[in-house]
Amino acid sequence: MTDAAEQLTRAEPPGRLPALRPKDAATIILIDRSVAEPKVLMGRRHDAHKFMPGKFVFPGGRVDVEDRYVPVAGRLDPNVEHRLMQRLRRPSRIRARVLAVAAIREAFEETGLLLGTKVSSAPKLPDGWHAFADAGVQPSLDELHFIARAITPPGRPRRFDTRFFAADARAIAHRIEGIIGPDAELVELTWVPIAAARKLDLPRITQIVLGDLETRIAGGFGHELPVPYYRSVNRRFVRELL
Repeated sequence: MTDAAEQLTRAEPPGRLPALRPKDAATIILIDRSVAEPKVLMGRRHDAHKFMPGKFVFPGGRVDVEDRYVPVAGRLDPNVEHRLMQRLRRPSRIRARVLAVAAIREAFEETGLLLGTKVSSAPKLPDGWHAFADAGVQPSLDELHFIARAITPPGRPRRFDTRFFAADARAIAHRIEGIIGPDAELVELTWVPIAAARKLDLPRITQIVLGDLETRIAGGFGHELPVPYYRSVNRRFVRELL
């Protein structure tokens, strides 16, 4: 267990609310590795948000029904697909794919960045994906890395089973302006070196995952590397590898 994980264990008191079933969610870390010191894209949440106001986070959110019906240009790496299906009651390739698609959708909705492949004619896409079709971009999953999984401890007012993905900045095929602003969910976007990002006002799990990302990059950033899985078991913070 990392030092940050140990701090999280000590800092999290037992929950007092009824145990809610965590909702599937996905988030994405965009990495610029074209410079000597890799940078990650962080967004600052609006101060008026009830959930993590003012915190710096990765773009992300819960899975939508339409995510199941999005045609993609590239498939998940088999190692990524395999690890996404571990520790599930009903594992399926479809569910793994949906989680990855959700991460790409959330990246667009919160940052205006379209991740995928430029195509001459985009296939029919469901509601919420028209910007991809208009820009001639088809979402692609083959550039996604599975970095970590974390479940919000019981007793919290909101619980998510979040999969943290990462993608190189070269996967950005197009950008829509005007998404970020004073009235948006994210009021600021910034590319920061990982070490500097860890000094921002972050949720604890984001701090931990940034450490995992550093370790992964140092290890070659391969799809075959193990994936940390964080959850609470009998009020104890547990880290295992998928």
